[in-house]
Amino acid sequence: MSDYTISIPEALYDKAKQLAEQMARPIDEVIRSHLAQALEDVLLALPTDERAELRALAHLSDDTLWTIAREQMAVATQVRMQMLMDKHSAGSLEALEHEELEQLVERGQRLTLRKAEAMQLLMGRGYSIHMDALKAADG
Repeated sequence: MSDYTISIPEALYDKAKQLAEQMARPIDEVIRSHLAQALEDVLLALPTDERAELRALAHLSDDTLWTIAREQMAVATQVRMQMLMDKHSAGSLEALEHEELEQLVERGQRLTLRKAEAMQLLMGRGYSIHMDALKAADG
């Protein structure tokens, strides 16, 4: 098992703590169990080609996995997505913008899944994953 520390919102921690108390189980165990279930549900829901893409990552070199783990969506794309999300929240998103936002969100989700799988593989290969290690080499 790998040790990895994450920060979660206080409200989420409180819910996990309450659930752990109700189940008479350690909070770490409850969080791990729910995280594993959430990740499994996500992978099962993926189309076959995406599952195959994630499985193929296992054959990549450590350097390539680190590159994937550090990958970020382009700043211009992030700015555009945020602008569309703001318009959506304000109720002023047009149909074409809604379609664009859906596509950007899907791209972001695929990127996140690739990054998570790359990090899991790296941890399985004995690497420690922490925020400093995930910073881009040039930044």
